[in-house]
Amino acid sequence: ELVAELTAEPPGGPLVVGDERIRAFLESVSRRLVAPAPARRHPELTALGYFLRRSAVTRTLEALRPDDPARLRVPRGLVFHIPPANVDTLFVYSWALSALTGNRNVVRLSPRAGGPALAMIEVLLDALADAHPAVAHSQRVIGYDRSAEVTGLLSAACDLRVIWGGDASVREIRRHPLAPHARDVTFPDRSSFAVIRTAWWQDAPPGARERAAEGFANDAYWFGQAACASPRTIFWIGPGDHAGPARDLGERLATLARDRWPVDPAMAVRKRVAAYGLAADGVAARLSFHGNEVTAVELRDPAALPRHWLGAGVFAHARLDSLDGLLPVVRRADQTMTHLGFDAAELRELAGKLTGRGVDRMVPVGSALRFDGVWDGMDLPAEFTRLVTVTP
Repeated sequence: ELVAELTAEPPGGPLVVGDERIRAFLESVSRRLVAPAPARRHPELTALGYFLRRSAVTRTLEALRPDDPARLRVPRGLVFHIPPANVDTLFVYSWALSALTGNRNVVRLSPRAGGPALAMIEVLLDALADAHPAVAHSQRVIGYDRSAEVTGLLSAACDLRVIWGGDASVREIRRHPLAPHARDVTFPDRSSFAVIRTAWWQDAPPGARERAAEGFANDAYWFGQAACASPRTIFWIGPGDHAGPARDLGERLATLARDRWPVDPAMAVRKRVAAYGLAADGVAARLSFHGNEVTAVELRDPAALPRHWLGAGVFAHARLDSLDGLLPVVRRADQTMTHLGFDAAELRELAGKLTGRGVDRMVPVGSALRFDGVWDGMDLPAEFTRLVTVTP
């Protein structure tokens, strides 16, 4: 029944790329998200509200216009989204870009979804009351536990399937076949790291270090450091001993986390076990702890950085002579590199040298979790559309 409803033409005619009915709905959702009450309860919803502003939506659509007037962008059709359970609001970014480009969407929300996701559903339902009927007709968020039957039916019916949540999730869902013309957009396991110029930290005034630590904490502690873009390793770049700067950063992070993201005893034990495991395996040369909030692991070999999640607030540290030292270290699974103390020319040079090795994003410390239409190296608005050639 759901598939039949979604494949029928919505009231007012089919959706198009940049459809005003969808744009008005997203604007209404944006206003509700930046209102004081939701912002106080779930601050991450505020960032989402700014992402959905009409001005931001307009910029997304302008960047999507083909340079060739003989090519027309059209929606792909029915898009099936399977977001992760560990980042509550991620499904909205994916869905909003797909809806904005004129697609009919069905989003599977996990029964394990937390407070921010449920608050988001309330906002969507509230905005839906004033929306054009075509929105409710063409956009659905559904909840169901793991079901091969339901996932299989929706996979067979969709024109594009968007899978978030790691290698295991991608492999499991890919067992369900797509229609021959359909395709997958996948977001498998990814890891991220930070690079800090040691001299910058040593020479920076206290206020600058404080702001940098706050940005780093926001990158790391939202979503318990489990987000793919959250840094797990810190590379200190340049000559000199990085032990002092690393200790200073750890103490600042511990203070910030203690006030905003306190670590419960169970997580503290998990982190200890993970850190001692790295030491037992010979990966860690030294361990240090700043309360329950920060566990610092000094790596024997920079190439041995842990890419799996070790718990909220575990940071591996290593020193490299220059950014070129990353070339033998980076892997395709590395997604975001947050940076501090480097200029655009240095970063572009590194990006050119990395070529296909890895790293899809290089963003300043404090910006790791800022979602963009280009994610994991893919232009998502473009992925959600097709190009039709029209030659008179």
